[in-house]
Amino acid sequence: MIRCIAVDDEPLALELLEDNISKVPYLELVASCNNVMEAMAVLEKNTVDLIFLDIQMPGITGLQWISSMREKPMIIMITAYEKFALEGFNQDVVDYLVKPVPLERFIKACQKAKELHSLKTAAAGKSTQTFDFIFVPSDYSMLKVVIGDIRWIEGLKDYIRINLFSSSKPIITRFTMKNIEDLLPAREFLRIHKSYIVAVSAITAVRKSSVFLNDLELPVSDNYRDELQALLGNRQ
Repeated sequence: MIRCIAVDDEPLALELLEDNISKVPYLELVASCNNVMEAMAVLEKNTVDLIFLDIQMPGITGLQWISSMREKPMIIMITAYEKFALEGFNQDVVDYLVKPVPLERFIKACQKAKELHSLKTAAAGKSTQTFDFIFVPSDYSMLKVVIGDIRWIEGLKDYIRINLFSSSKPIITRFTMKNIEDLLPAREFLRIHKSYIVAVSAITAVRKSSVFLNDLELPVSDNYRDELQALLGNRQ
């Protein structure tokens, strides 16, 4: 079960959200809240996997709350304002729904959260178990990807492109870079840019601001240069 809370200052919208949640068998509604302060109080006392969150509310807005979180549960934003969609996805929300939300669209967003929850649960078990593969959502199914076959990964807004050693055809999946980075072994993969993760074994040469995967040159941003230098230092 995915434990969730609903947060919306409009009573009718909150009631509709509760009704939609009740129709999804793998969701357990822990609490309904009229504002962020109520939601924060619930999170202090309960473990929550998913938040259905409105944006424009009195006091602290939904986006302000997300920005202040140190550890974020999964978040699906439900709002009447399309203009905040980009900022929402920049905060790694699972999905962004614009009111009024059709039930089938709501269920699709919940399915994305379910897939991500399964991946996070598997990743959490890595401390006691070794995995040589991951599963990623693709075409309404979960596709198995062997970790050792991943050459490099490119971020494309709310999608990623996984490039493989074994195939010239990449895997396109609706994932964020943060999501996939959390699933990969830190010793085997290196984030070099907000849009690129590379397999350490695939790196053939390094310059100050780029790495080479044979003939392919990828940029290294200032934010990740220290990690690259640390890698080189550890392997000299």
